[in-house]
Amino acid sequence: MLNGADPVLQREADVAAPASSALATVHSGFLRAAGAASAVTVPLGSGRQVTGALTLVRTDPAHPFDADDLTVVSDIGRRVGLVIDNARRFGRQRAVAEAMQRNLLAPLPQPGRLRLAARYQPAPAGSQVGGDWYDAFERKDGTLALVIGDVVGHDLTAAAGMAQLHGILRSLAWDHSGPPGAVVDRLDDAMPAITTVPMATLVLALLEGDPHTGPWTLRWTSAGHPPPLLLTRDGQAQYLEAGQGLLLGAPPGTGGSRPSAAQSLPPGSTLLLYTDGLIEIPGSDLDTGLARLRRHALALAHESLDTLCDQLPARMPPGSTDDVALLALRLPSP
Repeated sequence: MLNGADPVLQREADVAAPASSALATVHSGFLRAAGAASAVTVPLGSGRQVTGALTLVRTDPAHPFDADDLTVVSDIGRRVGLVIDNARRFGRQRAVAEAMQRNLLAPLPQPGRLRLAARYQPAPAGSQVGGDWYDAFERKDGTLALVIGDVVGHDLTAAAGMAQLHGILRSLAWDHSGPPGAVVDRLDDAMPAITTVPMATLVLALLEGDPHTGPWTLRWTSAGHPPPLLLTRDGQAQYLEAGQGLLLGAPPGTGGSRPSAAQSLPPGSTLLLYTDGLIEIPGSDLDTGLARLRRHALALAHESLDTLCDQLPARMPPGSTDDVALLALRLPSP
């Protein structure tokens, strides 16, 4: 049966007949234990791909299975086998997408006394994996670049598009001396020509200042992405809502030059960059999600970065259907 044999109808005499193999012995033992007067066994799947077998038993000798029952159960076996095969194929695709996503997320630098931590969490169900990413790297002039982004889609195509944007943005930001908005403008111009990404959001932030002593200034731009959250040592939390521009892939000519913003960061503060899967829960509005994130982040502000990154997603309510990327930066205390 598992090697593609035909469906089998066993009447009372067949059930009682001696078994011809070890597997048949086990099967016959099951039928006798169930008190079978007749039985139908059909493959799950087609002759090319069999994933198992289905056995139905009747214990009433007055109403045994017949050829019509065998036809109906055979059709059920084909349909169930198709569902199982699709689920296995879907699981393999998700595993490949998640492995690709994690391998494309680069190791984080730890320049001077600055500390960085990040997490990536796939969605709890479906193929929701592949679109979110984070990045951090030192540029040619020594400034630290921080990136959080979200490519439209959640599958292998989104993971591939994320990889394309990841590499191009690193190249554009490496030695560009202009504001972050100008870097993202160049990325937006290049995106339709050299990537397969239709739309994406991101934040590009540049941290200026000595990595040991500071002072530090953050310059950033947002392409339609949720705002960074700044936590200070005195218990304050502020969303950095300036520097907002259109998402990547918006129709040309709709936005002009992308804005950039700047703000001084106090010693000991923590900066959180995240994707919308952390704050968007079905049935809840965005303002509620942002307020919830602020509250939980403040409660964890004095924990280590690793503890903060582990516990913050865990404290958010369940129900998100999106993956989550989280990038945290902590400045040294005086």
